[in-house]
Amino acid sequence: MSRSGEKRPRLLFVSPRFLFPADEGGKIRTGQILRGMKGGAFELDLIAPASDAEVRAHRAELLELCDRFEAWPPQRRGALWKLARLRHLLSPLPVAVRTDVCAAFARATQGGLERRPDLVVFDYVHSAVAFPRELKLPSVCFTHNVETEIFRRHAKVASRALSRAVWRNQAAKMERFERDSLARFTRVVAVSERDAQQFRNDFGLAQTRVIPTGVDLDHFRYTPAESNDRVVFCGAMDWAANQDGIGWLLDEVWAKVLAVHPSATLTVVGRNVPESLQAKGRALGASVRFTGWVEDIRPHLQGAAAYAIPLRVGGGTRIKGYEAIAIGSPVVSTAIGVEGLGLSAGKHYLEANDPASFAESLVALLGDAARGRALAQEARAFVEERFSFRHAAQAFEGICLEAWREHVARSPLPPICGTSTRAMQGKP
Repeated sequence: MSRSGEKRPRLLFVSPRFLFPADEGGKIRTGQILRGMKGGAFELDLIAPASDAEVRAHRAELLELCDRFEAWPPQRRGALWKLARLRHLLSPLPVAVRTDVCAAFARATQGGLERRPDLVVFDYVHSAVAFPRELKLPSVCFTHNVETEIFRRHAKVASRALSRAVWRNQAAKMERFERDSLARFTRVVAVSERDAQQFRNDFGLAQTRVIPTGVDLDHFRYTPAESNDRVVFCGAMDWAANQDGIGWLLDEVWAKVLAVHPSATLTVVGRNVPESLQAKGRALGASVRFTGWVEDIRPHLQGAAAYAIPLRVGGGTRIKGYEAIAIGSPVVSTAIGVEGLGLSAGKHYLEANDPASFAESLVALLGDAARGRALAQEARAFVEERFSFRHAAQAFEGICLEAWREHVARSPLPPICGTSTRAMQGKP
């Protein structure tokens, strides 16, 4: 039932990732969208891979996101899984997609569809591997990036010829998969206008819509930057783009910062740090610290002199940037690091795209807390005005209603579930 007591249409949400812990951008964004939609226009069914222990540990949080949750057994990521990824290089699908193909995923999706939802949403383009050959329901794909662009950028910055060749090969496969898969959906949701334009212009996807990137402003309460020596980065360190960015920061930038500000410290907050990066950090001494996974990133962000986004590869939007801004951390970023966020260089953050300017920008904030606070205040005001996660959830719900209403209008038969006037008008 809706908040008004009326029967609602049912939405099946298919995610190839369990959303907890919410320790990476895509999981955070999806969780915020579902949390904002809970109790609104749709009854929400969520399916995702999760162990029994994970479901028990996060049962209360799941109840905040959906009315019904079903899990399928997650794949074990041991030595055989890694070997399979190597074999998948020969697949016509990109490795990142082929790895998600499994019978349990297909069965869970089919089971969800057999419960006769009114609309189905696939989270990430990767989940389209479970898209049925014939689907008579309206469908939405929630894209978090233009995956093809990310792969091309990896090929561009790869230092080894073999790596460049592999990334180019994977980019070509991803382009075919992304174009062909997204064309089958009633609506494609992008997280920035820039991504949406690529889908429309490069892939011919006129059905693309945009939602803003949202941040929980109550959770990330503003704490002004302090006069200190702390530089922070937050991000999952098993993501190739973060590995590349932190590797570049350690190899090309950090020694330049220490030469001017020897008491500076860099804290990298995020899970699964490769040994190669840990070795680079040790070579720079006690100034570099890797925390590994943490339950709450806020204590690391609060009061930091600078938040670094040294990304050279990426797509979509970097939600961690908004979280840092919301909490009051002044940001130094490459252009790619804040791409799609709508921020103005010099007003909301300091932009730096080469090692010398990145080091200079960090040093500037380490030596001038007042300047950092001024940047942080402007950026926080910008985010408050436009990017609450509730705005994003409302926009996403509106797109889903648009797709459902369009299907109902064309259908010769009554819709399977609720058809209240409020829902048809897009009112929760």
